[in-house]
Amino acid sequence: MHYYDYYYRFRMVQRVAVIGAGPSGLTSVKECLDEGLEPTCFESSDDMGGLWKFKEVSEPNRASIYRSLTINISKEMMCFSDFPIPADYPNYMHHSKILHYFRMYAEHFKVLQHVRFQTSVKSVKQRPDFTRTGQWEVITETKDGQEERHVFDAVICCSGHYTYPNLPLKDFPGIETFEGKYFHSWDYKGPEGMEGKRVVVIGIGNSGGDIAVESSRFAEQVYMSTRRGAWVIRQVSDNGLPVDMKYNTRFVHILFQLLPMSVLNWIGEGKLNAMYDHTMYALKPKHR
Repeated sequence: MHYYDYYYRFRMVQRVAVIGAGPSGLTSVKECLDEGLEPTCFESSDDMGGLWKFKEVSEPNRASIYRSLTINISKEMMCFSDFPIPADYPNYMHHSKILHYFRMYAEHFKVLQHVRFQTSVKSVKQRPDFTRTGQWEVITETKDGQEERHVFDAVICCSGHYTYPNLPLKDFPGIETFEGKYFHSWDYKGPEGMEGKRVVVIGIGNSGGDIAVESSRFAEQVYMSTRRGAWVIRQVSDNGLPVDMKYNTRFVHILFQLLPMSVLNWIGEGKLNAMYDHTMYALKPKHR
């Protein structure tokens, strides 16, 4: 192998493009700095935080959350190992607390000086000499429409995956003549306007559960529609500990290796049904 080729194949990566300044983008920039690399983070919005940056009006091509949202992971399990969440924060944090935590993290590790806000990534592709250099061409566009071309040795994509709502209206015959209002949870900000209404929430995921509970305090009647049912888990477990902290342990992982899955399912379902009988509430799914 020619020395020139050897140099480009095995030299340390220098310039890194990070796409998105949400939690993954912020940590990627921080880790690049720790390794002596030169990261440049491109964020299409005017602020960091990604999904956790709440806005009263949902913006196209951007993740959206509702006003009352709290995270479903305890702070003990979600915090960065090198930057603990403040002790006075609640176990399950409101989105405003999460964003504030990310701001403290970014400030502590001096991350934001490497972020270019209101800059969208339009294209990422290998350069013609990629097999020799391993380099990428990244095309960005600023808010005022100015396009720039960059060359990077590596690209980290941290753009998230809750950007585009899935609203399969073709699966609902008669929706074109429905006189009520219908929308995706992406558009939901709060229960305003549901007073006295009859509401059906389709889906029993985290957002569906939150919205059904919140809207039930205002609406005349709320129904939740689920195809398969679900095993509903409380956030607080035995002795008041967060459920993920209680069962995401080395001991439990050892049990998963030692005991048959049927036994583990029997134990887990027994504990969940002790909270509320899933059969009685028509929640019990076919899957274990």
